[in-house]
Amino acid sequence: MAFRHLAPQYSLQRLSHINRITSPKKRFLSVSATMASSARKVLVPIANGSEPMEAVITINVLRRAGADVTVASVEKQLLVDAGHGVKIVADTLVSDCADGVFDLITLPGGMPGATHLRDCAVLESLVKKQAADGRLYAAVCASPAVAFGPWGVLKGLKATCYPSFMEQLAPCATAVESRVQVDGRVVTSRGPGTTTEFSVALVEQLYGKEKANEVSGLLVMRSNHGEEYTIRELNPVEWTFDDCPKILVPIANGTEEMEAVMIIDILRRAKANVVVASVEDKLEILASRQVKLVADVLLDEAANLPFDLIVLPGGMDGAQAFTNSEKLVNLLKKQRQSNRPFGAICASPALVLEPHGLLKGKKATAFPALCYKLSDQSEVENRIVVDGNLITSRGPGTSMEFALAIVEKLFGRNNALELAKTMLFVRP
Repeated sequence: MAFRHLAPQYSLQRLSHINRITSPKKRFLSVSATMASSARKVLVPIANGSEPMEAVITINVLRRAGADVTVASVEKQLLVDAGHGVKIVADTLVSDCADGVFDLITLPGGMPGATHLRDCAVLESLVKKQAADGRLYAAVCASPAVAFGPWGVLKGLKATCYPSFMEQLAPCATAVESRVQVDGRVVTSRGPGTTTEFSVALVEQLYGKEKANEVSGLLVMRSNHGEEYTIRELNPVEWTFDDCPKILVPIANGTEEMEAVMIIDILRRAKANVVVASVEDKLEILASRQVKLVADVLLDEAANLPFDLIVLPGGMDGAQAFTNSEKLVNLLKKQRQSNRPFGAICASPALVLEPHGLLKGKKATAFPALCYKLSDQSEVENRIVVDGNLITSRGPGTSMEFALAIVEKLFGRNNALELAKTMLFVRP
């Protein structure tokens, strides 16, 4: 069944669970109405065990909107071992932000990441001051219950969190089962699968609805949040592997970090053996929205290993680095020649696969603005296209569906849907 892409119009009105600010005695004016400056200052603290999708999606989306985002480690070092083996290098330590003033402080979830955030005295002081001063603060997944609850910054407010923490949240707030909940200047959300909606809601709070719509359109967001995802599959074949599928995910300077992290995180959740390889001359790369990620190995170390699947994230500069890497292109050509699966998302189908003849005789899709580069554009409006051993997709807002479609091809629809429900991408 094909899912045809609809031009996304993000609208808080469409999210019926989001509160409107109704009483001036109990609610503040929206941030967008009270702030004159266009560059909003945002603090995103991260810790060992933070959920990488929640952190990176939030950082990426807010930077797309023009926010000045500081990523601060609550650990003793900048390098953070986030969940699912994803390594993120922060911009600074949170201790260096103690005297800072921010328009928004927003916490990712993940365990034990949320606990580490809760136990950081500097961060607790910053958030309490944020609340006392009437400035915007937000949290997703475990953090509303684990951090905000004990800090007492949700009293008298409606809030949501990851389902298994709702009981813990209940004594600290009016707990509601919303995908995204806005109450005054507090925004909370449920999990990895709601984080893109959460992040765009933060954009609306900071910059207004027009900017939120602009950002969500460029992301190629879904129009049916919570519904089951669908894929367009042609010439179906079984993707086979021995024991545990081994998957190569290359990254480069300029790689789209949302796409890379969602692919890595979700495939590792599915228990695949994911190898993240830098095509640069060092492990650390600077992604498209200035998030610093650390690969597992250099591509040279991975080049002689067999992989059941090779998946390319997008990002314009990252895709250009991929297409210029003779070693990676040769790996992709060998993958195709041996009838093993490979795939790409966003800019990479158009800038890597197409010019190297890897889409010959295949149907594919790509980022909307680059689909004109595909020689066969007959299926480009689909969010996910699977043609035999090839899988392609459109952009950051389709990345979760893309990764879940890969899980489906490797482990079956039921396993993919269970994972989607666990992440709150699909309603439990």
